[in-house]
Amino acid sequence: MNIAVFSVTENGRQISVRAAEVLSAEHRVSRYCFHKHTDDNAAVFWNMGSMVGRLFERSDVFIFVCACGIAVRAAAPYLGTKPDDPAIIVMDDGGRFVIPVLSGHIGSANHIAEILADSLGSTAVITTSEDEAGGFSLESFAAANDLIICDGKAAKEISSAVLHDEKIGFFSNYKHSGLPEELTEFGVCRTGICIDANTAVKPFDVTVNLVPKNIVLGIGCKSDTSAEAVESAVTSALDGIGIKRICCIAAVSEVPELCSFCEKLGVPFKIYGSAELDGGEAECEQIALKSGGKLIIKEKEFDGISIAAAETPVFLDFESKS
Repeated sequence: MNIAVFSVTENGRQISVRAAEVLSAEHRVSRYCFHKHTDDNAAVFWNMGSMVGRLFERSDVFIFVCACGIAVRAAAPYLGTKPDDPAIIVMDDGGRFVIPVLSGHIGSANHIAEILADSLGSTAVITTSEDEAGGFSLESFAAANDLIICDGKAAKEISSAVLHDEKIGFFSNYKHSGLPEELTEFGVCRTGICIDANTAVKPFDVTVNLVPKNIVLGIGCKSDTSAEAVESAVTSALDGIGIKRICCIAAVSEVPELCSFCEKLGVPFKIYGSAELDGGEAECEQIALKSGGKLIIKEKEFDGISIAAAETPVFLDFESKS
């Protein structure tokens, strides 16, 4: 994930350094410091709200080391819908508390807050009601299993039903184990979860469709290919599937704009050398299949960009945490 860490004071700057050290092993972390308290490894800002706006579309998580009110005012103008908003975490510049403010489950704010609290000796203040109740969380389950929530309104109704001890129906075309007691695959339920690539399947009166992010693309293009051309070609290739289902992009060389496209999507970029391929003509098909699964789109060319796609296996783990 792309994580942006903001600080305002000198104490906040020092905490931001420690937070970045903790998270950088698994995430891309960038630090932004108020111009009066900065260092050589951070970008400088004069107006926090303006800087947040510039970073909003390409950041998955914002961590603010400052007063909660400052963080809220900086992020509020850019917030949209629950499934699309980034995670927002606030830390006081005394290093005492780590508070997930937005996207606790679906954006992994709760999980990241707990990691920071454990590493920095702080207290994670988790306020989401599902955590307090200790029950099933749709958003946490979706985040942990790389599932896309297709209907935010239905998802909220499912969460409400869980809190009111209403049995939730469950339907899936993928293997799974350890179904929690709140869910059932039998009987008639008003609300339910449907995990299928086809979002038209609605087995319950209130159905929240979850779609797996399990599409691996093999792409071949020239080094001077534009980012716009890459996105257009991928959108055309995945017509009827959806660009959000991509979990990885692979190629035989590092094309800068292809790397930028992966960063925009928040997915890993893998390179496979020619020596790792068998010499067949369908190069993109081979690299798409390197991650396992089955080929669903044979190699096609879109304005000079070759694309193939494979679908990796899905196993749903209800005990996995985001």
